[in-house]
Amino acid sequence: MNELTPEQQIAKHYSAAIDSVSLINAGKPEKMTDADWADCLSRNKEHLNIMLAKDYWTTENLTPLQDAAK
Repeated sequence: MNELTPEQQIAKHYSAAIDSVSLINAGKPEKMTDADWADCLSRNKEHLNIMLAKDYWTTENLTPLQDAAK
């Protein structure tokens, strides 16, 4: 079995968090309803807040996560 190193696991989590940042920063897709967008924002901001509470971060820049989670 090919298990990830701790560094690879952190990088995977950071990448997923950056995906949430990108989605939030891109704004509401044209064909998405306001209600669906509000739900999407809520879920992604919750994901970012959960990720920011983790204690495994090392040198990753968490500012984009913090800014998007507001």
